[in-house]
Amino acid sequence: MPSTPWTKPDTSTRPIAVIGGGVMGRRIAMMWIASGFTVILCEKADYSDAVSYVQEHEAEQAGKQGTEPAELKTTTSLQEAAGNAWMVIEAIPEKLELKIELITELDKIAPPDCIIASNSSSLRTSQMIVNTEKNYRICNGHYYMPPDQTYFEVMSCGHTDPAIFPFLMEKASQAGFKPVHAQIDSTGLVFNRIWASLKREILLVLAEGVSDARTIDEMFMSWFKATKGPCLMMDTVGLDTVYNIEVVYSQQRQVDTTAMKWLKENYVDKGNLGAKAGKGLLG
Repeated sequence: MPSTPWTKPDTSTRPIAVIGGGVMGRRIAMMWIASGFTVILCEKADYSDAVSYVQEHEAEQAGKQGTEPAELKTTTSLQEAAGNAWMVIEAIPEKLELKIELITELDKIAPPDCIIASNSSSLRTSQMIVNTEKNYRICNGHYYMPPDQTYFEVMSCGHTDPAIFPFLMEKASQAGFKPVHAQIDSTGLVFNRIWASLKREILLVLAEGVSDARTIDEMFMSWFKATKGPCLMMDTVGLDTVYNIEVVYSQQRQVDTTAMKWLKENYVDKGNLGAKAGKGLLG
């Protein structure tokens, strides 16, 4: 790859911007704050729940890491959040058109050395750089459900400066994450490709009436010695997010859409989105 103008940004005086304060955004923000990195959380809607989550968990997480929590700042202004950030983390809903719009705007606002990382679990940043110019600093940076699950997957948009990956993975390690580098452009990165197939089959078992969510979770936890079952995990992430991810897989990997349609008709369309709505696969 040709040389790029990217240089390592100063992480000691500049903040991380997290765009989106939903289930994932607030967890990502909390982890970085607990490790001593100042975070500006940008959310167009009410961000009080996100702030409460960070305040409730940051001290415990910092205690695990032997660090002092940094400051959480909040704003509704994209300019204020990204204007001086050393990294911007995109954590908005899993819809390509929304992400293209946001990444395009961030590319104009963020400093040239600022890393722009999408938390997308299924969409590739190579699909998001439709109207961007400084693609050398754009990449996937996908988190799971911290602090319980701390794997962090990074992947190039096809133009990302290779030097960004060891730098970002080192910083993520400092923040308590376990970084993994997806070596080629892949829908779903590493684990989510495997996890998506598992979720799809579980939804088919439910759709066909073979069993119920609690039984599936009990068997899964017993068999794999897991602390959480897959239905609980889907409810926690949000069934609308699960559905949006399935839409991407159906479009890009031509997978069976039976489970996706069942989930939409029986849960998403009815507002039964899991933990955040009070009702989901586990009732």
